Amino acid sequence: MNLPFPCGQRRRVASRRDFLQAAAGGIGGVALTAMLARAESALSANSLAPKPAPSRARARAVIQIFCPGGLSHVDSWDWKPELARRTDQPFDPTGKLQFFASKPGNCQGSYWPFRQHGQCGRWMSDLFPRLAACVDDVAFIHSMQSKSALHGPAMFMANSGFILPGFPSMGAWVTYGLGSESENLPAFVVLPDPRGLPPGGVINWGAGFLPAVHQGTTLNTDPEQPPIADLFPPKSFVGLTPQGEASGRNFLQTLNRQHAAARAGNTELDARIAAYELAARLQLSAPEVTDLRGETDAALRLYDLDDEDTGPFGRQCLLARRLVERGVRFVQIYCGAENTTARKIRPNWDSHEDLVRDHGYWGRVLDTGAAALLHDLKARGLLDSTLVICTTEFGRQPGAQGKGRDHNPGAFTAWLAGGGIRGGTAYGTTDELGFQAAEHPAFSYDLHATALHLLGVDHERLTFYHNGVPRRLTDVHGHVIKEVLS
Repeated sequence: MNLPFPCGQRRRVASRRDFLQAAAGGIGGVALTAMLARAESALSANSLAPKPAPSRARARAVIQIFCPGGLSHVDSWDWKPELARRTDQPFDPTGKLQFFASKPGNCQGSYWPFRQHGQCGRWMSDLFPRLAACVDDVAFIHSMQSKSALHGPAMFMANSGFILPGFPSMGAWVTYGLGSESENLPAFVVLPDPRGLPPGGVINWGAGFLPAVHQGTTLNTDPEQPPIADLFPPKSFVGLTPQGEASGRNFLQTLNRQHAAARAGNTELDARIAAYELAARLQLSAPEVTDLRGETDAALRLYDLDDEDTGPFGRQCLLARRLVERGVRFVQIYCGAENTTARKIRPNWDSHEDLVRDHGYWGRVLDTGAAALLHDLKARGLLDSTLVICTTEFGRQPGAQGKGRDHNPGAFTAWLAGGGIRGGTAYGTTDELGFQAAEHPAFSYDLHATALHLLGVDHERLTFYHNGVPRRLTDVHGHVIKEVLS
């Protein structure tokens, strides 16, 4: 029987066979969608499984030391004899220049003498006597720049390549691309300064739009506190036995999986479930990695753990070595906390009022821990496979701000060691006063591209499709700094 449609056309009424054929196709499509969602969810949950590097890797792990606040390059790594010669002369005779928070004062040479060190003859200031002994293993990038003079945005750029928050950090990109070699520890571990979080807080090690499982896990470095908050039940839970706790975890896992099955593709949920499962394993692995009783007396002395000032950062560096030994892919150490006004000292490198006071304190802290880390990694045969990066968000001005120095996004220095780096080298230069990058200006994009290259990853091919754009750590920029590679 044919029925007329408003358009005047006629169509035969669907038979039972037509109905079943159409319904089966629809049901099959729904089933396929569900299967694909489950597959995506399973892939997300297992995204920390180790993956082979796409190309030859020189490093298998990264330890990044971050010095928040703005470490002064002209007082540390970047020797400027012309600046020393012009000390007390006006930096800007025209009076038209404006720094971030001040008008330029007179030129101010380094507050510490510079000397040549090692077979390479690189110049370093007396602020870092122990690191000076490692100079033949270190490559300096003197022409680093930032796109912001504000601590938060500059921190975000140094970590994620963007001055806005919400983009994945380098540690998250590395674990997204390569996974982890450890099943019982997080792939990406952050060791904040004991004084607190850095400017910008936890966003600095966030996963952004990547699956949430790739965000950094903070580890408490205070030996008197649990390594991870709420890792163990409160002491008031006196009736909880190990057997009962195991049964409870199994029951929760069943409930979690049922809950997740109805919400396929929710990466935050998948990451949370994976985190809880990892937490159960961390009850054994985290206390073990933070328990230093197995370390030799020589190792403990090397990191100067008994010193009130240098000991906490020394412990962070020692824990970083222990973490990469156990297969953690990316460890980030913060040498300094959130920026607040000074009491005895500034809580980070932001030395506006008194650079000798603040850098004098933090210089000894960084010098002791970082030098110990390089020596220890090298002695254990780990330096060749571990890339060590030391950076800050921006530098400081060559013109004085009273007894301090103002922010300088136009120039700062980062250094790298180990993991395929050609030690004793340098890349890029600043102008004669250290005010601006002059030769081969470099940004976080270039530093990130170089780190990924040493891990065997092409920064242009490590992408994630988000909001219609194939995003990457280096955005649309970046090149590998081949001059510092061995």
